[in-house]
Amino acid sequence: MPADMAGPSTRPALPRPAPALLALLVVWALLGLAASIGVVPAAAWQQAGMGLGALALLDLLRAWRRVPPSVQRTIPDTLPIGVERPVRLVLAPTVSQTVDVFDLHPVGWSVSGLPRRLQLRRGESSAFDYRLSAHERGDFVFEGVHLRLHSPWRLWTRLHVGGDPQAVRVFPNFAPLAKFALFSAEQASRLVGAHLKRRRGEGTDFHQMREYRVGDSLRQVDWKATARARKLISREYQDERNQQLVLLLDTGRRLLARDDLGDARGIAHFDHVLDASLVVAYLALRQGDAVGMLAAGGDSAWVPPRRGAGAIEGLLRGSYALQPSSVATDFLAAATALSLRQRRRALVMMVTNLRDEDMDDVLAAVTLLKKRHLVCVASLRETALDHALATDVDDLPGAIRAGATAQYLQQRDRAHEVLRNHGVMVLDVTCAQLPAALVERYLAVKRDGLL
Repeated sequence: MPADMAGPSTRPALPRPAPALLALLVVWALLGLAASIGVVPAAAWQQAGMGLGALALLDLLRAWRRVPPSVQRTIPDTLPIGVERPVRLVLAPTVSQTVDVFDLHPVGWSVSGLPRRLQLRRGESSAFDYRLSAHERGDFVFEGVHLRLHSPWRLWTRLHVGGDPQAVRVFPNFAPLAKFALFSAEQASRLVGAHLKRRRGEGTDFHQMREYRVGDSLRQVDWKATARARKLISREYQDERNQQLVLLLDTGRRLLARDDLGDARGIAHFDHVLDASLVVAYLALRQGDAVGMLAAGGDSAWVPPRRGAGAIEGLLRGSYALQPSSVATDFLAAATALSLRQRRRALVMMVTNLRDEDMDDVLAAVTLLKKRHLVCVASLRETALDHALATDVDDLPGAIRAGATAQYLQQRDRAHEVLRNHGVMVLDVTCAQLPAALVERYLAVKRDGLL
């Protein structure tokens, strides 16, 4: 939503000498040096100083009396993370003047097109666009617009912050979700890399009657309809609708990890988790199911399961400001909270990064959840582990690193196997594999009628 900034919100700062005035003072000082050795008359140096002082005072007075231009910023109130967006600034002056413009955007954002120098004409608005992209989700504030005003003779400058602060929210990048709207649920699932296994005619809800096709089982044949139509008619079923999916997201210290450690702006694992969760949520909503979300560990949030196109907006608004923090997640407390809130049977997809030291707490949590729900645990694996095993070993440090990595992965596998032995579905995936893995498992549960 555009935000209008009706005018200056702070008093301009005191004028400062501009480079042109400093250069004139240097020239006058050199003239004084020349006068001291008799090259020029001393009276000429004094007259030059008086003239320069009068000129500077007159320009200072004119600069002080100038009214700063009003500022208007046009920017959406929500922005997607990591996507470059244009921002428009419009300046409306009351007098002709030169001004340098810099928007006080949140620290750490990537910006191109700033600062900008404008020659403003009285009564004519001047506008320009610059581009920026945010690298973190959450709530942020634009602290007005920084203006450097130049005096008529360019001897002085004056700083001024125009406009009012404006709040914006940075959401996960939902552009892929908009792209999915152009495709069916099955096609969208394939776009994220999910490998679908279809079995014609199976499901739990009746979908339609159609002519018999080669490969249909005899159980699908509707003999009454066949008798009326005098040709074989089969019943076709679809996966049951109006089921429930709850995403249980870990916001503890495990999700602070980043795969690209050499990039200070690399995306944290939790951002990958959030993006993948929104993908599977969107596809589940397309299938007619209700989707909810519980975040626990660091930041907490609860979005009750809802169906319909508007549910994805509720998930976005409920999760956009979530951030992982350096605390140990209490999985049993999270499972207890979910059990109290979610009474109806649902597919619970817990996304975390399991360690063997977490197993006692995780096992107690999933045991509690399994009393009513179907549980799937997605355990993120750092890509650095795969790279360490794939790297050729040609020295002792490399051998130690490869051995330690293999031992660590073996411990992870044992922890996952313990969960599988307790009837829990486990996904051991990297961040890149997570969206497809979640979608595949959700569709497999639907296809097999496990709910």
